[in-house]
Amino acid sequence: MAFYHDWKAQFRTFNRNIKLSFMMNIFTQIGMGIFMVIYNFYIRNLGFTEAVNGRVIAMGSLATAIILIPAGLASDRFGRKKVIFLGIIFSGITLFARSIIDQQDQLIALSFIGGLAMAFFQVSSIPWLAENSTSEQRVNLFSIHFAMMTAANVVGNLLGGILTDLFSLFVSDLNSIRLTLIIGTFIFLIGAIPVTKFKEHQRKLPERRKTTIGPKWNWKSEGIKIIILFAVANLLIGFGSGLVIPYLNLYFADRFKASTSSIGIIISLGQAATAVAMFIGPLIVKRVGEVKAVVTLQLFSLPFLLLTAYTEHLWLAIIGFLFRQALMNAGNPIQMSLMMSKVNDSMKGLANSINQMIFNLGWAFMGPVSTGIVVKYGSYWGYSYVFSITASLYLIGSLYFYIVFKGISISKNKTAPAKTV
Repeated sequence: MAFYHDWKAQFRTFNRNIKLSFMMNIFTQIGMGIFMVIYNFYIRNLGFTEAVNGRVIAMGSLATAIILIPAGLASDRFGRKKVIFLGIIFSGITLFARSIIDQQDQLIALSFIGGLAMAFFQVSSIPWLAENSTSEQRVNLFSIHFAMMTAANVVGNLLGGILTDLFSLFVSDLNSIRLTLIIGTFIFLIGAIPVTKFKEHQRKLPERRKTTIGPKWNWKSEGIKIIILFAVANLLIGFGSGLVIPYLNLYFADRFKASTSSIGIIISLGQAATAVAMFIGPLIVKRVGEVKAVVTLQLFSLPFLLLTAYTEHLWLAIIGFLFRQALMNAGNPIQMSLMMSKVNDSMKGLANSINQMIFNLGWAFMGPVSTGIVVKYGSYWGYSYVFSITASLYLIGSLYFYIVFKGISISKNKTAPAKTV
């Protein structure tokens, strides 16, 4: 109860913009949870190979990576509210089109367009939260933010699997998947409604005077250095993630012949475990600091990743998946809070966009590699090799993060209160 009351008190300190942002994320993440858990099966039911699945995922991630920096700069220049709203609307339109199109070239093209649109939505959310909070609030704020997103994904994953199996009682498997995708799209679009109620202050553009060039350049050079250091860590983690995460539903289907609803439940359990772990992160931060907390959580996830890689028993695979999912992702809000505390508001969009771009490049490049390995070596050794490579990349990324950032901590800046609206 003390734990609950502590987090409840933290939630009450957040302003209206943050609470509206939580509402936005609940709807968009439920919609995406429905869409992503079954979209691979949609492509498979259309009669396309795993290579097509890999290309669809790769093109979406590549498009997001390409546009993230311009999207971040647009967010810094024109305001978070406009960019988030337009990103949700255009992403929703693209998701709907992807739910009804059945031609390979069009599916790949729509994945690319959808990746472009989604970038504008993704890149602005974290800076928006950072600008509406104090440095003291951010570790807890990002933990709640990621936990809510993950919990909403749980609901979406469950709905995706259950609705598909339910509709299949009355229509063909392909049409049942298609109906579920359309429902997920409309739930996603509801997330645009809270955005219309955001209250954003007039953004002050920097004055272009010669007297300010010197100090601005010196400050930005330090900011860029921090951004690049974080980007390298995300590059390693992103390449590892891109090998495994997009294909977890196919892993359970191929190796264990799990049904669609069973896979939805398994994926949702992983998201639920992650949501719980998000609240544990700040407790670890209090004991060992931000950097050690991130590294500890990531390293502890590796044995469970390897368990998932080599087991032939479904229950062991589920246990390995749950613990890996929770531990690896629990450090994300801590890492994000650390980065946001080190860059000025005028660069928060750029910082977030660069790091997401790097992460998406991993998904773009490694998607076809992953499917190629599985096709060549089969459902056991193929996934075993893929998971093992991911474990190696996670290990290198964690060690790099500790070596580079072990002397950094979140600064306590009490002179920068959150905006009150």
